[in-house]
Amino acid sequence: MKNIKYIGILGLALFLQSCFVAKDYNRPEQVVNEKLYRTDQLSQDSLSMANVSWKEIFTDQKLAAHIEKGLSNNLDIRIALQNIEAAQAYVKQGKAAYFPTITGNASYTHSTQSMNTQFGALIGQRQFLNQYELSGSLSWEADIWGKIRSNQRAFVASYLQSVSAHQAVKSELVASIASTYYQLLALDEQKRITEETITNRENSLETTKLLKDAGNVTEVAVKQTEAQLLNAKALLLDIDNNIKLMENSFSILLGESPQTIERGTLNTQVVNADMKTGVPIQLLSNRPDVMAAEYALINSFELTNVAKSNFYPAIRLTASGGLQGIEFDRLFDAHSLFGSVVASLAQPILNGRQIRTQYEVSKAQQETALLNYKKTILNASKEVSDAMYTFQTNDEKIKLKQDEFEAYNDAITFSEELQIYGMANYLEVLTARENALNAQLSVINTQYGRLNAIVQLYKAVGGGWK
Repeated sequence: MKNIKYIGILGLALFLQSCFVAKDYNRPEQVVNEKLYRTDQLSQDSLSMANVSWKEIFTDQKLAAHIEKGLSNNLDIRIALQNIEAAQAYVKQGKAAYFPTITGNASYTHSTQSMNTQFGALIGQRQFLNQYELSGSLSWEADIWGKIRSNQRAFVASYLQSVSAHQAVKSELVASIASTYYQLLALDEQKRITEETITNRENSLETTKLLKDAGNVTEVAVKQTEAQLLNAKALLLDIDNNIKLMENSFSILLGESPQTIERGTLNTQVVNADMKTGVPIQLLSNRPDVMAAEYALINSFELTNVAKSNFYPAIRLTASGGLQGIEFDRLFDAHSLFGSVVASLAQPILNGRQIRTQYEVSKAQQETALLNYKKTILNASKEVSDAMYTFQTNDEKIKLKQDEFEAYNDAITFSEELQIYGMANYLEVLTARENALNAQLSVINTQYGRLNAIVQLYKAVGGGWK
């Protein structure tokens, strides 16, 4: 008869379990397609620059030293590491959920009854009672519906999300340090050119004054030349200010107070980057922010499993026991032992709609996580496409800008010679000088743009954290 009862209980449990079993996560279909990158040259090569260490990409030893320091000292990196520590603690908690909960208790109770109650009147006199107790209790829930398993998976996904977030911070930091470093080098080069321009314009001012004395030009030409000189000096002040501000920003990236940054020169920069993006699907394994978004989706998926399992009965086993007595010297007597074991099945019926609300909220949060995942992938593909087009544009534009500068430089030489012989006016000379300076500064901006595009493409395909 007992066997029939056990078989019946087992059959009931299996029937209930068949109603709901926690689902396994499957990556959403068609999150990536071959047209994810908007580019004229869609890669069919699985090789990607993302798999190359930043130490091999950036060959400038001073830049490499700054990146090393930033990865060690940057405050965002250190915050991300603490988030990993917290997530790891939750993972340990998830693993421990399979084990029973055990508590111990030691108590002493001193009590007396009220004389104004039925019991007190029956006794007829006040009594004082002492009670001593040493006890323990155990509680364990059977994971029939996969609730504990889903919770553990959610904790693991949250931990991996924090790890990926840390990797994303590293990738962003490496790119930011490299980009800011190159911008500093560009400003240094602009400062050098502006200082040369100031020297040349000071000489030109002296020449213009001599030409005025000789009657070849008027005082207007002298003032215009002087104005150009003052404009160049003001430009130098702006460049110096930008350098200081950029050094301050760079210092923060390194986790240090604002200071002068040791650096090389723009013309010596060589980036060992084979511009390979890999196939689009590799974004899922290379981009840490994409990985973090998917782990967030997994976390919300598993928590939805947990919320759904709350609709079903919970099977718990509880046990308690210990020593209890009214005299301390007899507390450890065999007669002081007590104990109980209870097996229970609790099915929620009405609880103010809390369980359904929790389930509906978890479903909405899961859909939000899915949309964020897709949005992250789309944003990643945009960044790859942007960087590739920017690199291509700047690569082609450098030669054009250099030719433009050389043309304006020749125009300066010709116009100055013609001015001496009275065949050109001072306005032509001034215009040629101004255009040449702008063209030369534009060449530097284009060189920086090309270097920065490589950095951004490296980050966009998921490089920098390995």
